[in-house]
Amino acid sequence: MREDKQQAAAQAPAPKKSVALSGVPAGNTALSSVGRTGNDLNYRGYDILEIATTCEFEEVAYLLIHGKLPNRAQLAAYKTKLASLRGLPATVRAVLEVLPAASHPMDVLRTGVSVLGCTLPENESHPPAAARDIADRLIASVGSMLTYWYHYSHSGARIHVETEDDSIGGHFLHLLHRRAPSAAWVRAMHTSLILYAEHEFNASTFTCRTVASTLADL
Repeated sequence: MREDKQQAAAQAPAPKKSVALSGVPAGNTALSSVGRTGNDLNYRGYDILEIATTCEFEEVAYLLIHGKLPNRAQLAAYKTKLASLRGLPATVRAVLEVLPAASHPMDVLRTGVSVLGCTLPENESHPPAAARDIADRLIASVGSMLTYWYHYSHSGARIHVETEDDSIGGHFLHLLHRRAPSAAWVRAMHTSLILYAEHEFNASTFTCRTVASTLADL
């Protein structure tokens, strides 16, 4: 019996190590909740398992950034707005062209976003409406940044990053493969982008919230 207890104790997970921020609230958010009833994830109260299979990514982006799911007219207007923000300023394209082909894609995006922030600086008063506009520009243009760098660094091609595609996922796939994507591919991109859209206080989100709390720019 003692051996069984010792073996069970040896196999039990180690207790979580206490760190300096243990027990300190990280913050309150209405954006999402994780694990309230088990293995679940909700965006502003909507079950991720439902919206990931029924919504377009633009609907979920609108929900997270603007606070509610859009109706048909609002969704159409939002898609039009995002499509108008896909272009990249010349300064951003110029910097992307000097990044090596071996660069990590996340490093490319970090650099591109930094240059975009210098080219189109924020208002120092940080009004919420302007912050939402910046979020819209970022989700509309990061796909353009990544594919522009990829094609230039690998083949020297300066691609035109503004397409007629209806969605962000379709736009990205079109630029990446240089041809219009299938509906199945676009649906897969919608699902993937929705699942990664907001995970409350994971490491990257916690970092962003910590930085933003100092009133740094978006």
